[in-house]
Amino acid sequence: MKEKANKASLTKLGNQLHKNKLVKIGEILFLFILAYAFIKLIIPLAGDNPTLIQAVLWIANILMLIYVWIGLKLRDESWKDFGLTFKSISWRGGIKLLLLSLLVLVLALAGFIIGSIIMANITGIPEGANMTAYDYLKDNIGMLLLTLAGVYIVSSFGEEVIYRGFLITRISQIGADSKKAQNIAVIISSIIFGLIHYAWGPMGMVQTGFMGLALGICYIKLKRRLWILILAHAYMDTILMIQMYMASN
Repeated sequence: MKEKANKASLTKLGNQLHKNKLVKIGEILFLFILAYAFIKLIIPLAGDNPTLIQAVLWIANILMLIYVWIGLKLRDESWKDFGLTFKSISWRGGIKLLLLSLLVLVLALAGFIIGSIIMANITGIPEGANMTAYDYLKDNIGMLLLTLAGVYIVSSFGEEVIYRGFLITRISQIGADSKKAQNIAVIISSIIFGLIHYAWGPMGMVQTGFMGLALGICYIKLKRRLWILILAHAYMDTILMIQMYMASN
């Protein structure tokens, strides 16, 4: 009886997530409250160790992915509803996917550069970023490869699922998936994407915000084919980590 009651409660919650706008808004807000609370609670335990601090942030992203997955299950949906499919594709389809991901890469980098130009005109050229957090990469190609593997999962995959797939889809649904709602969703997601990079300073937040705007537009225009964005994000993360590796040496 207890099991049936629990199942009925979960079904009722799933229905509310489908129909009730306030519940939908609450789902989005609680995702970021959960991540923020976890980081604030755990990150002091990492002290000044940059590797442990990064690990805490990665775990927070993983928890957010689990939360998003639970939301899908409650709605009786799957990753496909975010445009994330796992079916095999033909070699022609693979080439098309690759070319589109390269196009998205160019557009995302253009957004990043536009953000840089805007902030440079407002605040001037900032001092070079502090690279000491990546000193562990010095003369260690194995650690670079290990870091890249983690970045691909947590950043390339995780951030696209959360900030494009989940956030844009859920905000659009609040507005009945109208064109106006989609536009608002893209703008809000890009702002939040910029804010979560607060550790990069004002310049970094604006840069990543404009990059997120380009990625969000591509997500809508490419009919929510999320793998294209994940690949483009992976290219950018690869470039960034190789730059960190070179700088540490």
